[in-house]
Amino acid sequence: MYNRFLWCLSCFSPASVPQFTNSPTLIVMVGLPARGKTYISKKLTRYLNWIGVPTKVFNLGQYRREAVQSYKSFEFFRPDNEEAMQIRKSPQSSATVSGMSSSLQVFDATNTTQERRVSIVSFAKEKGYKVFFVESICDDPEIIAQNITDVKVSSPDYLNCDKDEALADFLKRIECYKQTYVPLDDEKDRRLSYIKIFNVGSRYLVNCVQDHIQSRIVYYLMNIHVTPRSIFLSRHGESNMNLLGRIGGDSGLSPRGHKYATALGTFIKSQRIKDLKVWTSHMKRTIQTAEHLGIPYEQWKALNEIDAGVCEEYTYEEIQDNHPEEFALRDQDKYRYRYPKGESYEDLVHRLEPVIMELERQENVLVVCHQAVMRCLLAYLLDKTADELPYLKCPLHTVLKLTPVAYGCKVEHVFLNVEAVNTHRERPGVSFTKHVHLLQAQYKKKMFNRFRKSNTDSICVIIVVECGRLSASERFGTVFVIGLLTNLPPGDVTRQAKLHPTKTG
Repeated sequence: MYNRFLWCLSCFSPASVPQFTNSPTLIVMVGLPARGKTYISKKLTRYLNWIGVPTKVFNLGQYRREAVQSYKSFEFFRPDNEEAMQIRKSPQSSATVSGMSSSLQVFDATNTTQERRVSIVSFAKEKGYKVFFVESICDDPEIIAQNITDVKVSSPDYLNCDKDEALADFLKRIECYKQTYVPLDDEKDRRLSYIKIFNVGSRYLVNCVQDHIQSRIVYYLMNIHVTPRSIFLSRHGESNMNLLGRIGGDSGLSPRGHKYATALGTFIKSQRIKDLKVWTSHMKRTIQTAEHLGIPYEQWKALNEIDAGVCEEYTYEEIQDNHPEEFALRDQDKYRYRYPKGESYEDLVHRLEPVIMELERQENVLVVCHQAVMRCLLAYLLDKTADELPYLKCPLHTVLKLTPVAYGCKVEHVFLNVEAVNTHRERPGVSFTKHVHLLQAQYKKKMFNRFRKSNTDSICVIIVVECGRLSASERFGTVFVIGLLTNLPPGDVTRQAKLHPTKTG
């Protein structure tokens, strides 16, 4: 299975994906079973993808299960079991070879021998990868026992197996790995880049960080913890702007908004949460909501709602009437679209990164925030893609209780029985796009395949928008979008706009 990983890595071309780092990086997990390696791998991958660094996990255990089909006992992991060792090293442990498509790869395996780590470094350098090791060391019997109980005995290896038998077998599997385990050595491995995490964050040792992305990985890993806790997310109570259907602004709460704030205070008290921290934005509607809680709260400017720029305090209908080109462009890519003089969801994610770091450090927290902000926080906590993020449903007057579990979060939706307007706007479908016609949009060279046609009075440029299959006409840097043309071959122009001549002077 190890060779299988190297084989997949060799299929990946660093030049084939957008480069968010100066060179692709291989993150290699190290440690005995039940030390939280998969937990760290999944959590780190979720964070890196959220901040815009494409990252994928290669879990060796999954390929071992494909090769063996059915797990029998710990005997498979004995270091003197030559037949099993050959299977574990076989490049044919999976029927398919899927090419990698990320700038970062996380190799989730024990990698407990120095020989294995040397071969990984050698192969990675040959393929143009930097290598960063993450070793999880744990000698706290309570933490190990909890991890085995929560995760390992319910793994596919022990399907339909008695829990006590599964526990006994897994403990013997750990003993097999201990026979050959060689931790990273401060002296012998001084040239390697790594972080050692002791007992789930009680102590850290960092060595030879090579670049910006590795420093961000270290910073993130030094902020996470596994203490049981709850994260509560709530939008502010309904605001006066919400009632008018207007976005942005800094209005206060409506009468129903105040009623919700009171209900939220009652709900939070009923939860009997120990040492609850409350965070709000700097905007009136979140502050007024938090004031009903009777708990000290902390204001974060980073939690302010997305800045809609020139569209602040507009209704969506007014944006469509006054800025039709912006309205159409936002529907094409809501995550990356930036309001003129405002922000995009992508900008908001970067603004919220310090909030995420502090959220990871804390225990019980209630965040009173805004729709776009709540979507970004939810996307991180629930591992949603950039494409899904702007359309996550975050209704008013509903509390989301998130409880971190082994490899994700359990979510509970609690509606506090106070009516409110619906501010959610669904993802536009093809039927909507077909009716977008003669919309004026700024021309972006990288997005269009152009050919030109000119006369003495004016220049008319016919454009095929390959990414959206749109036919359009451009004149002096302005695009008139004609409409969606389904299944339009690149280079095929089926319509064009009639432009009134204007002198070029």
